[in-house]
Amino acid sequence: MSIEALKHGHRGILTMDQDSKMEAVTTVKEAYIHPKGPGVRLHGIRRELLEKHIAQMMSDKIHAEQNPPTPKTEFCSVTQKDYCAGGFVPVIPKTTQVHDYQTDQTVTFWHENYQRIQGVTAIQTLKAPFRRSARFSKPHSERLDETEFLPDT
Repeated sequence: MSIEALKHGHRGILTMDQDSKMEAVTTVKEAYIHPKGPGVRLHGIRRELLEKHIAQMMSDKIHAEQNPPTPKTEFCSVTQKDYCAGGFVPVIPKTTQVHDYQTDQTVTFWHENYQRIQGVTAIQTLKAPFRRSARFSKPHSERLDETEFLPDT
């Protein structure tokens, strides 16, 4: 046989009649027989209603155990919870000294620990240890002759 003959499958292997239709019912479905009830009531109406009621009660109880009601959600932001607490009265402290923010030296970690800083020039004045200094560009020979600090300007 050539490839062209087998291109659309093997014709005539399963059936000789190519125009026949498939059956709609399988052998299992054809052999199965639906069970039939006795045709009469086996229990009374009250018993059936009682069984339905008990089954419904058990179903509700199991549902309540497995799905507890969700707690009420309290919608509160972090700001409302932490910063807007009731009973807080803000008090502005009284000043103990007069400070001029334009001329006073700021108090920082390095200002308090300027003695420990390595790699900077010698401090000229104790009031302003971090001002500009010309000592970086001055030769050592001229600097060794200085005995007193420059005045604070």
